[in-house]
Amino acid sequence: MSNIEITNDDRRFMKMASDLALDNVDKGGGPFGAVIVKEGEIISTGTNTVTIDNDPTAHAEVNAIRNACRAKGNFKLEGCDIYTSCEPCPMCLSALYWAGVRRIYYGNTQLDARAINFDDNFIYEEIAKPHTARAIPCIHITGTDAIEAFKKWESKTDKTEY
Repeated sequence: MSNIEITNDDRRFMKMASDLALDNVDKGGGPFGAVIVKEGEIISTGTNTVTIDNDPTAHAEVNAIRNACRAKGNFKLEGCDIYTSCEPCPMCLSALYWAGVRRIYYGNTQLDARAINFDDNFIYEEIAKPHTARAIPCIHITGTDAIEAFKKWESKTDKTEY
């Protein structure tokens, strides 16, 4: 995908994401902003409100996804692009995949974020470890009835797949 041409609109939306990030620092939030666009129309924006909302998931991309999905009345963002002031962290990247965005444009890199103490590399390393060797051990409890919800979902005929 390296042959994708960056347009003036792409630069404008990236500038908007960067401006959101810059303004958000003054508001007490983190230095991250995001804009979700479909066919040249802004669907939503988001900023990092982790410390404002006391919510570790309130990253700019996640907030923008939540706002866009509410605006569209759909949990999928097919055909949408996101412009984010920084390369998405593992959580945001996962959320963007789940949302089904078309493209992710970003300004700052993981290394830029690491330089100001926003370092997510440990999460990538943790994911690769065996469950019980992680800093937060993940312990599988066998013999529970948790599978019953999966069985019920599997047999449900009127479910909305996602």
